[in-house]
Amino acid sequence: MNITYQLEPNLTAAEFIAVLKASTLDERRPVDEPERIDKMLRNADIVVTARDGERLVGISRAITDFAYCCYLSDLAVDVEYQHKGIGKRLIDETHRHAGIDTTLLILLAAPAAVNYYPKIGMEQHNSCWLFRRGRSQ
Repeated sequence: MNITYQLEPNLTAAEFIAVLKASTLDERRPVDEPERIDKMLRNADIVVTARDGERLVGISRAITDFAYCCYLSDLAVDVEYQHKGIGKRLIDETHRHAGIDTTLLILLAAPAAVNYYPKIGMEQHNSCWLFRRGRSQ
C-alpha cells in the first residue's frame, strides 16, 4: 500500500460519490443528486484526496477563508482502508493547506465517527448551532 495525498480541485462527482459510498458517508450525503455533489466539489476551497495507486480511497473537502477558520465538511475513507492513519493525514493535509498556524479547523462528526476524533487529538466543543435545510422562516 502506497498512499499518496494531493490537492484535487477537479475531482469528478462520480469519484467523490464512489468514495462516499465506500466509506458509508453516503448515508448522510446527497449521492443520488450528482449535480449537487458536483456543485459541492466546485465550491469547496480545499479538496484533498488519498489514493492507493489510481484508486481513490479517501477525501477531505473543506470551506475556508485561509485566515481564521476552516470547516471540514466531508472526511471519507473507504472502509477497506480505515484504521491506517489515512483520515488523520487527510485532516492534517487539509489544515496545512488552510493555514495550520492561523486557522481553527472545525468539523461536525458523523454519529459513527464521534469516538474517532478524540483519539487523534481533536478537542470536542459543545456549542454548535445550526439551521436545518428547508426550514420555514
